[in-house]
Amino acid sequence: MASYVFKRLLLMIPTLLGIMLVSFVIIQFVPGGPVERMIAELQGHSTSATARFGGSSAGEMGATGIQSTTGQGSKYRGAQGLDPEFIAELEALYGFDKPAHERFFLMARNYLHFDLGQSYYRDIDVLELVLEKMPVSISLGLWSTLIIYLISIPLGIKKAVRDGTHFDIWTSAAIFIGYAIPSFMFAILLIVVFAGGRYFDLFPLRGLTSDNWEEMGPIQLALDYMWHMALPIAAMVISGFASLTMLTKNSFLDEIGKQYVLTARAKGLAEKQVLYGHVFRNAMLIVIAGFPAAFVHIFFTGSLLIEVIFSLDGLGLLGYESIINRDYPVVLGTLYFYGLIGLVMTLIRDIVYVMVDPRIDFEARQV
Repeated sequence: MASYVFKRLLLMIPTLLGIMLVSFVIIQFVPGGPVERMIAELQGHSTSATARFGGSSAGEMGATGIQSTTGQGSKYRGAQGLDPEFIAELEALYGFDKPAHERFFLMARNYLHFDLGQSYYRDIDVLELVLEKMPVSISLGLWSTLIIYLISIPLGIKKAVRDGTHFDIWTSAAIFIGYAIPSFMFAILLIVVFAGGRYFDLFPLRGLTSDNWEEMGPIQLALDYMWHMALPIAAMVISGFASLTMLTKNSFLDEIGKQYVLTARAKGLAEKQVLYGHVFRNAMLIVIAGFPAAFVHIFFTGSLLIEVIFSLDGLGLLGYESIINRDYPVVLGTLYFYGLIGLVMTLIRDIVYVMVDPRIDFEARQV
């Protein structure tokens, strides 16, 4: 297993390189950029990214993004009347004085050392910024995924044992109704009902901690954290039960009908011993395989609107604001961490596979 883990770790390098290459190429077609934003500010216009004259399909980008094409025949919007030397200084400031391929290879070399560059507008190192925001998103994703698993697995097992009964029918109806409710709509409902919107004022409306958190002890901090996270997590888990519950149920139903289960029952083993001593290990393999995907899905996409609604300053909100502001070092830095977390979670899944069923040997397979 050790050699397999080592090979997978080595394969992460070209995989991350491919992810960054695709991201870099896609971002070439994003219009606008930091130079145009700076020009707009100097001209007293909106600081939102603006388009270019001449119908160019690609904007400009900084040291880790879109190539600038401000030579003859191509002008920045609003740049008329500005000193060309000043425009050249702006381009050099954001790295436009280098060709696109040089910027990409420089970015790739720096990223291998976790040097993600500087944010254009926050005046802070991107790595420091990402690490600052990451605990919020990880908290949302991890707690939501754990709660979904802790509820869905026992529920799926019970539905498999009581397949076709009234319990199976009404629980299926309930989880599919929850699946049909968008997380952001349920978040708004929770705010209206429980966060002072109309009925009760039991939970805070925004933020991760209270204003006096520095004065709290360890237990108070934990309770305050749970108090602030209760509504966001509830909003994220409401639609996460259906697929995992049905997956668990179908996995157990498939295993229960196999010959080894009939043999175990024929030997006089108790139903719980058959279910948890024989069926559980085999049926849980496919459920475990879905854990990284479930976590990554919630971590990447599920938390964005929740972070916005509850004013939680995490990676989802950071990535969204960075795209809007054309802060490309932050955009690519967050994508790099997203890719890294996804690869690590996939490796953890394989390791857990072996822990659950030692018969699995990844080293015997070609990586």
